[in-house]
Amino acid sequence: MLEEVERWLTRRSWSSGDRPLNRLADARTADPRRTTVSVVLPALNEEATVGAIVATIRRELMEKVRLVDELVVIDSGSTDATAAVARAAGARVVHRDAILPRIPALPGKGEVLWRSLLVTSGEIVCFVDADLRDFSADFVSGTVGPLLTDPAIQFVKAMYDRPLGDAAGQGGRVTELVARPLLNLHWPRLAGFVQPLGGEYAVRRSLLERLPFPVGYGVELGLLVDALHTVGLDALAQVDVGVRLHRHQDGQALGRMAAAIYRTAQLRLSRGHLVRPSLTQFERGEGGFVPRTHPVDTEERPPMREIAEYAERWAA
Repeated sequence: MLEEVERWLTRRSWSSGDRPLNRLADARTADPRRTTVSVVLPALNEEATVGAIVATIRRELMEKVRLVDELVVIDSGSTDATAAVARAAGARVVHRDAILPRIPALPGKGEVLWRSLLVTSGEIVCFVDADLRDFSADFVSGTVGPLLTDPAIQFVKAMYDRPLGDAAGQGGRVTELVARPLLNLHWPRLAGFVQPLGGEYAVRRSLLERLPFPVGYGVELGLLVDALHTVGLDALAQVDVGVRLHRHQDGQALGRMAAAIYRTAQLRLSRGHLVRPSLTQFERGEGGFVPRTHPVDTEERPPMREIAEYAERWAA
């Protein structure tokens, strides 16, 4: 590991307990401008978990203390009761297709995160995946905390244990097999991030609006790499929030995720184009193995500040 990264680990890695809620509430009160915070949950068919997450954030971070100003669930086309459950729990729910309708929406998590900037107003934007179980408010307060207490910090990722079934630390397979090798080989200054692909992180809007967003699974890696090049390593940080429990995807879904992440890295290395942006996988059918070919995400959305509707909204 680079000496720069070793120093960064000692200066920019914390535990959520290092900034208790009362300290963060005091920091907000003492701030004459009172930095505002928006929490965004991208959701697709998450009726089983989204309600408990929303309820916890409202109770712990909007009612007991006033740390979060805005809680928005972006529904990206759920066919279950995700929207109704989230709304009943106290979130504002916005459908992905209702945001920036002049640009047809593409499928993918990154697309939803990008569009969320148009329907939120916080100077700090905190993203939280909607499939988490046994959710703790530390996922929000932990990542938002350094941004409220240190003006030099721009981007904070959550870090945590990711068990796979009963096996501790065996989750995050795409991280260990694809993302971590890519970062260590090509962006060694990011080698200190424990969960580079984690979906829980908080970022200053002034940075987010300057970054392009890969529309699919590559969004987390793309934002992290681009943030490094935009504001430098010392503006990035990570906070330990404990354990992350969520729904694990099957091997083929992980393969598609890995291909999208590799493509995101390749684009940033060369700014060129893949010769064939697709991935063929195999499923056993009645007559043997059947090939299934999936497109690899190749679209990116431009920095939000280049979108006319966004510029008009913030100029008003």
